Amino acid sequence: MSQKEKKGRQESSRRAFLKGLAGGCALAAASPGLVQAQTTQSRVLHVWSCGGLAEAMKPAHDAYMAKSGITVAYTGAFAGALGKSLLTGRGETDVFAGRVLALAQNLRKAGKMQYFVPLCFTSYVIVTPKGNPANIHSLEDMGRQGVRVAMAPKASPPGSQSVVGILKKSGLTEAVMKNVLDVKASCIQRTITEVTEGRADAMIVERRLTTDPRYKDHLDIVDIPEAFFPPGPLTFTVGVMANISDKALGDAYVQWITGPEGQEYFARVGFIPALSPKGKELIEKLGVHDVA
Repeated sequence: MSQKEKKGRQESSRRAFLKGLAGGCALAAASPGLVQAQTTQSRVLHVWSCGGLAEAMKPAHDAYMAKSGITVAYTGAFAGALGKSLLTGRGETDVFAGRVLALAQNLRKAGKMQYFVPLCFTSYVIVTPKGNPANIHSLEDMGRQGVRVAMAPKASPPGSQSVVGILKKSGLTEAVMKNVLDVKASCIQRTITEVTEGRADAMIVERRLTTDPRYKDHLDIVDIPEAFFPPGPLTFTVGVMANISDKALGDAYVQWITGPEGQEYFARVGFIPALSPKGKELIEKLGVHDVA
C-alpha cells in the first residue's frame, strides 16, 4: 500500500468513527473544533486518543503544529472503540494515546503498536455545588440520609465503572447508591450539571472536569483518598503504531508530548503529568512500562 493510500485509509477510519460517535458524549467534540483533521500541509500525523484527553490535546497540538510545521489530524473518542478498531485492523492511525494500561499492552502484544510510554494519570474528587450546601466533606457524607448524589450509571467506561470501584473499595456502595438520583443523562459531562445547577449535592468525577470552564466556577472540590482509586482507569499512555509510514515523525511527536513543554498542557487541565514527581511515582506503583 502506498503512503497516499495509507493516509487515505486513516482518514476514512477517522471519518467513520466521527460519524458513529457523533451522537454520544464519548466524542470529544462537545466544544467546537476539538476533533478536526487539518490536512492542508504535506506532512500529516494522524493521532487518535481517548476523548478525555481532548482538553489537553487540542491546545498542545496547536502549539506543536506551530513549532514543528507538522499537521496533526486529531481524533478524540471512546478509547475502547478506537482500541478495538486498531486491534482488529479496521482502523489505522499513526499515534494512539489511550486510557488503561492493558489496552496499550494488548496493542503491543498483537503487533499493532511499536512501543508506548506513560503520558499522564487521572485522579478522582467529589464535587458539590458552590458553597457546599449539604456539607459534604468525605465519601461517608455522600451516604448520609437525604443527600442527593448524581451519577451516570450508563456512561461509557470508565465513567460509571470508576465510581462504582471507588465506592466498593471504600465499603460505601450500599450507603451511597441508595442516595443516587434517577438522572437520565448517559454521560458524565451532562450529569455534572445536576451538581452545578444545584439539583444534586455531590458527585464523584475525574479532577480534570473541575477545570472545565463550563463547570469550574460552580463547583467546590472535596478530595478522595488515593487508596480508593481503582487502578485500571488511572493510566494514559501514548505510542507509535506499527503501520506508521514515517516513524521519525511519530517519535518526534511522542518525545514532545511527553517532554516538559507538552506535559504542561496536561497539568493545566487537571491531569498528573507522567514527567512530574507524582507521575513518576505512579509509573512505578502501577507498573506502566512497555512490554517485550
